[in-house]
Amino acid sequence: MKRLTVLLMGLFMTATSFAQTTDNKPPVKKIEVTGTAEMEITPDEITINITLREYYKNKTNKVGITTLEAQLQKAVQDAGISKENFTIGNVFGYNYDQWWKKKKTTEDFLARKQYVLKVNRLDKINGILAAVDEEGIESVNIASFNSSKMEEYRKQVKTNALKAAKAKAEYLLSAIDEKIGGVIEIQEFNNDQYSDIRPEAANMRMFAKADAVGAGVPDSNIDVKTIKIRAEIRAVFGIK
Repeated sequence: MKRLTVLLMGLFMTATSFAQTTDNKPPVKKIEVTGTAEMEITPDEITINITLREYYKNKTNKVGITTLEAQLQKAVQDAGISKENFTIGNVFGYNYDQWWKKKKTTEDFLARKQYVLKVNRLDKINGILAAVDEEGIESVNIASFNSSKMEEYRKQVKTNALKAAKAKAEYLLSAIDEKIGGVIEIQEFNNDQYSDIRPEAANMRMFAKADAVGAGVPDSNIDVKTIKIRAEIRAVFGIK
């Protein structure tokens, strides 16, 4: 029993000595900073919704959806846009009140179709819409902006944010004659920002108004709004 008591006391003294040694260890000198970076890019993936509708020119002459669709399809092909980038998004219908008829018929049902057009620039949209019967265009809007290199740009912005954090730590430490050491911790904030990727639907029906005769409206050379990408990185560096 005496031996066991002595052994326990020895273990307690060793543990106490180790704890004192650990507690007396000097704290690690470090600096914590935040770096941010932004990039503006021009989108090369633009999705446009175009809705066509049947209508009556007069009491007997109806412009059908087939005619309107053929006009739009030809205009898209003439613009050099591939088939996979021109699809049907939805099909609608509505009853048209023909006041001059006493009895409704199947002719009173007018169709609508929504088409999804994907382009890399907007410089062809004027010509495409000008080739379609203006009265048959119900609405046109930009559904989304994106970039085919979005992931690549995101990585670049995050890299730039980390470099900015390191540069900040270096110039702050240089003010007190200290030098930066190795990195201790890196934290990426989940605040990536993609401005204007999904803008509000802007009615673009005015593009279809062919003021010029014969050749239609000229193509526009105005670029679409840019996408802004932002990243923020928190970094902790040691001090030598």
